Amino acid sequence: MKAAFEVQQVSHRYARDPVLRQLEFSVEAGEFFIIIGPNGSGKTTLLKIMAGIVPCKKGKVLVFDRPIERYSARERAAKIAYVPQASMPEFPFTVMETVLMGRTPYLGPLGIEEDTDLRIAREALAFTGMEHLADRKIDQLSGGEQQRAAIARAICQQPDIILLDEPTAALDLAHQVRIMDLMESLKKKEGITVVMVSHDLNLAAMYGERLLLLETGRLAGLGAPDEVLTYRDLEKVYGCTLLVDRSPIEQCPRITLVPHRVLEKMARESAEKKK
Repeated sequence: MKAAFEVQQVSHRYARDPVLRQLEFSVEAGEFFIIIGPNGSGKTTLLKIMAGIVPCKKGKVLVFDRPIERYSARERAAKIAYVPQASMPEFPFTVMETVLMGRTPYLGPLGIEEDTDLRIAREALAFTGMEHLADRKIDQLSGGEQQRAAIARAICQQPDIILLDEPTAALDLAHQVRIMDLMESLKKKEGITVVMVSHDLNLAAMYGERLLLLETGRLAGLGAPDEVLTYRDLEKVYGCTLLVDRSPIEQCPRITLVPHRVLEKMARESAEKKK
């Protein structure tokens, strides 16, 4: 299968501080690929480099076998849709106006949408279940609805790849599942490559085909959830005690944080047994 991305020996730093260190991996076309790791591990910087927003100064990023810097801005926008954490316009556009912004790479010199653009926007709204909110102002939506509007805008670009930076952050459980199911549906029905940054290890385990685990900018794990989400590796990278067992819903790892008070209780009980 053809690679959507090939990341070759990519390193990056801000001023004198290294953020990414010689990362090398690929993402297959049509794959659901999730990047995980603690705060400050370089996840967002990596995603921005893959999107072409942050220039790759050391190493190389290939998008469908072509260096990303050789794509024009318009060509890149037609290939890759990027959904950042804070993705909604500051001005109170309607949902339809916001989604139509995804057609920008395809508009003529006057920037006027045609019937085809409107049809594609309506289809993107329908796919995300947002068609009934088309005339609502963006700033009148809930957080989950705003995320779905941002994803509809990305779909409206008709990209081959969608990159998302923590799309489920600060959402309730129901909206988290809707967003993840939506991404899975995009992959299965449209063949779109989905690359996502996530802090939620359990969502990553349930939805990701392959995971990339970062630790202070270094590749600490790469592979299927069972290969990456191990007690040994997670405890080392996150620096806390975790329980890793099997999900009762699907055959994938389940991660449970162990509070310090539980560890103290276990230590006391162990000491009492030894008396």
